[in-house]
Amino acid sequence: MLLVVLDLIGITAFAASGALAGVRARLDVFGIVVLGATTALGGGVLRDVLLGINPPTSLVDWRYLVTPVVVSLLVFRFHPRVSRLRRSVLILDALGMGLFSTYGAATALSHDAGVVAACVIGMTTAIGGGALRDVLLNEVPIVLRREIYAVAALAGATVLVAADAAGVPQGLAALLGSVLATGLRLLAMWRHWNAPVPR
Repeated sequence: MLLVVLDLIGITAFAASGALAGVRARLDVFGIVVLGATTALGGGVLRDVLLGINPPTSLVDWRYLVTPVVVSLLVFRFHPRVSRLRRSVLILDALGMGLFSTYGAATALSHDAGVVAACVIGMTTAIGGGALRDVLLNEVPIVLRREIYAVAALAGATVLVAADAAGVPQGLAALLGSVLATGLRLLAMWRHWNAPVPR
């Protein structure tokens, strides 16, 4: 139950960031809802496809579909106020990334994926929705543009997998991985750290 709650918190954060991107791109209400839902659910759908979970979890549990739709509609209605909370949305996005990276890795382990596959699937769960959002907006995905984002997600997933292998309870392992991934992302934003680019 705890993992589901954390997953829904992550979905809420990603839906808000996706819907705000839709508002900035001047999409209509349908486009904003689609973008918010894609950002929120895209990584989870990719995870389930990689793990052979059919149909994807987000298409079975109504909470996974309703949450991003409601959040996107709220952003559409109150976007001037939400836009003023841009820093808060970035923090929520970092939190969502941290939660998704560990939830994705934990789901992979529960479906007998190997340790390397679990780390990669955890990272993919965290960055997949944002990458799909940027593709829909005809932009180069942010995870490919110097941002310390995918690396942070991979670090969080790796911590969960390592802690699980060491016999740490899954809840504590998820907490450790999420805190590391979120903290690394927030620290990178605060210190303006970027990945190296070609000279």
